[in-house]
Amino acid sequence: MTNPATTQQSGAIPTQPGPREAAESKEAVMTADATAPKPGGTVSAPGDAVIAWAGDAVPDGAVIPGAGPSGTPGSRPTVKLREADPDDPPRYAPEWLELREPADAAARAHDLLDPLRIRLANLPGKSGGVAIHDLGCGTGSMGRWLAPRLDGAQHWVLHDRDPYLLHFAAVASPRSAADGSRVSVETRRGDVARLTPDALKGASLVTASALLDVLTREEIDTLAAACAGAGCPALLTLSVAGRVELTPSHPLDTEIAQAFNEHQRRDGLLGPDAVTAAAEAFSEQGATVRLHPSPWRLGPEQAALTEQWLRGWVGAAVEQRPDLRDRADAYLTERLAACAAGELRVLVHHTDLLALSRPAGGAS
Repeated sequence: MTNPATTQQSGAIPTQPGPREAAESKEAVMTADATAPKPGGTVSAPGDAVIAWAGDAVPDGAVIPGAGPSGTPGSRPTVKLREADPDDPPRYAPEWLELREPADAAARAHDLLDPLRIRLANLPGKSGGVAIHDLGCGTGSMGRWLAPRLDGAQHWVLHDRDPYLLHFAAVASPRSAADGSRVSVETRRGDVARLTPDALKGASLVTASALLDVLTREEIDTLAAACAGAGCPALLTLSVAGRVELTPSHPLDTEIAQAFNEHQRRDGLLGPDAVTAAAEAFSEQGATVRLHPSPWRLGPEQAALTEQWLRGWVGAAVEQRPDLRDRADAYLTERLAACAAGELRVLVHHTDLLALSRPAGGAS
């Protein structure tokens, strides 16, 4: 079924292929609008920025862009924008986001949904539905998970710096809520680290997945202040907790984990300290904060994700501590063999955070 998306330039356009279809193409060349669309259910259309991505299968031994560091120290493989500024932020390949989506969906904390539903039901001025801002939306997995779990009309505003991912998120967004109410979507390209209360004006909820750990303390403080200023709750899921459990265990597990955590803290990023910092920041803004574990549980059925996670995890550890390379190479070979044989299980700990800021209209 085709769900048309309205645009400023060309009226109705048919839905485009999502990440899976693009990944099966030999060469996917797409365009995306670099400007914010009109409110009211519009979707950014192809327009200004031309993006190229080769959709070939990932070579053996390679890390899907986004899963871990590239072969160049200090850099990450990216989806390249033609004639992009070399200082442009990294972009994550749709294949990685698609690969992790089922594990993300299974991991997110359902126990945080009831207090969220209660807050949304009591928000002032909710008669026309809720406006949900998804920060760093990627290909839109949060919307696909959450929209069908909430009743009532919803308008999703998808924020990301990457127009390529915004395109995927828009065309693969859900169209109906839990009770069949309409779900609409628009996209906004921009840096979520510079979010202001004005950008969240009218927001009923802010969401994000796997975002907090790639922010600095200042950026988290900015996010908490923006949500408090807008009087809206925030559901921020799947932040790394700095703990990994592999079965069977290996003598090098702890050393690799420690090096990975150090890598996560590079350049002032908070990495595994992010949830604690975010809980403090939202609390200081007067919000009620709830935390809940949301671990990935990876077994034989998730072998493809486990393989890519392993390569990225070990690769980041070695990038942080080059002295680990020889031992880490042997470790990775052994772990990948166990994964391929269906003998490896991994628990990757994350934490979900629900911050219930004081509503701007005074409702409880």
